[in-house]
Amino acid sequence: MKIILASASPRRKELLEQMGLSFSCMLSQKEEQISSDAPNQAVMELAFQKAWDIFQQTEGEVLVIGADTLVVCQGQILGKPKSEKEAFQMLSLLQGGSHLVYTGVALLYRNIKKELVKKIFEEHTTVRMYPMTEAEIDAYIATKEPMDKAGAYAIQGKGAVYIQGIDGEYNTVVGLPIARVYQELLLWDL
Repeated sequence: MKIILASASPRRKELLEQMGLSFSCMLSQKEEQISSDAPNQAVMELAFQKAWDIFQQTEGEVLVIGADTLVVCQGQILGKPKSEKEAFQMLSLLQGGSHLVYTGVALLYRNIKKELVKKIFEEHTTVRMYPMTEAEIDAYIATKEPMDKAGAYAIQGKGAVYIQGIDGEYNTVVGLPIARVYQELLLWDL
């Protein structure tokens, strides 16, 4: 069976490698659209859109894994910052408090009978951050790490020094809750 990760994220790739899976990566070019204001629904929608786009380009027995991550603080959904100014605003909002990180996952499997089996779910984790000064925020942004991360930080990178604690699965914050993915695949006997 062919396995495809519908993402170019190096972090998601590393997490799937930790599972011992042999897979390839394909990046969806389809424009993502959110129809729900509820973050748990939005991440599942986005994960499905990515996976479905790639799934439609395949033939034969295949498993496509799509994922998307959003950070939510004080009711605001924070995606990837579009500028350093936006990264500063996000980090200023997150510092010294707690927020939720949602990762949606879509598993789309076409079996040898050409039947589609799908599972779409989300996991979320609460993250508590230490207070950060404006100088610390500026210095962190200068590393460029925040610029391609939801919420403008990487828990597995330089941003780790600002993480006070988490409640939930760490890998959900990194971008793919591999323990849950593994359990779902076990149910399918893959």
